[in-house]
Amino acid sequence: MSLLSWNCHGLGTPWAFQFLKEITLQKRPDFVFLCEIICKKKTVERLQRAIGFEGLFVVESHGHSGGVAFLWRNKEDVVLKSYSKNHVDTIIHMNNSNLFRVTGVYGEPDKSKRHETWELIRNLSINNNHPWVLIGDMNNVCSQDDKKGGRPYPVSLIQGFLLALDECSLMDLDLQGYQYTWERGVGTSDWIEVRLDLALVTSEFMNMFKDATLTNLEVSTSNHCPLLLEFYKAQQVILNRSFRFENAWLREPMCVSFRIGNGQEVDILNSPWLPSIEDPFVHSNNEAISKQKVASLFRIEWLQLVFEQVNKNDICIQCNSAASIGPVSYWPILPK
Repeated sequence: MSLLSWNCHGLGTPWAFQFLKEITLQKRPDFVFLCEIICKKKTVERLQRAIGFEGLFVVESHGHSGGVAFLWRNKEDVVLKSYSKNHVDTIIHMNNSNLFRVTGVYGEPDKSKRHETWELIRNLSINNNHPWVLIGDMNNVCSQDDKKGGRPYPVSLIQGFLLALDECSLMDLDLQGYQYTWERGVGTSDWIEVRLDLALVTSEFMNMFKDATLTNLEVSTSNHCPLLLEFYKAQQVILNRSFRFENAWLREPMCVSFRIGNGQEVDILNSPWLPSIEDPFVHSNNEAISKQKVASLFRIEWLQLVFEQVNKNDICIQCNSAASIGPVSYWPILPK
């Protein structure tokens, strides 16, 4: 059982829509929370049909910002508790398990109104009697360590946020993977990365789901990375597969280039580092990845059949393929 949370920054774009379809197929979440959908309900309904979910609730955006949506796989599993332009609050009941509470939150982006998000959390916590998780783009950090680059995060916003969490007995669930979920100015001197997307849980929630994990999926078509909250420990399957590049990938419109951790762009269509029979290694100026076999760059969990003519045993390089060796990460850039 799992939940996918993502600030998609506009679900109406074809690449965001396609990305969600593919990542839902791969990760198979039972619930999906989206914020900043910037679209009408009919667009989310089209996504609902595409991914085969039965349940849907949408708060439409007004103008060119905002909007939240909550989707769930089985209609009878979710009861809507409350909603606003910044949240969707639900009660979950699955497989005869005890009830628990899931709230998707889109924090107020205007710093001068950030206190409204804190008050929202306080109001939602009143008379809460269920294990509870709040997840989404909080637009706030818990410490200065959650921000890299630029000016220090305003201390008053950190203190105000932490005070609200303390009063509501909420704690920040540790993030697995890359520690920043939002970025701006990639590859420039103004490059900023911040951990804005969080999962906040009560002790009752952690007692109910002792093995719950929150993972940064580290690949996105927006400036926010999606989060995957897994309620139970996932079983790992280790497979030994060889890498083979398929020409069919070159026809994929979303497979254009990769971005290296230092901001360098690599054109996948005209790149000297693409593997060949004679040279199965990655060419890079970065010593951390030069001489690493290509097959080792791609984690098995991102295997997917994208084209019918591509063998299922092959590793697909596409918009939702990511790789990392130590601190070095690869993820694709979409065409502008």
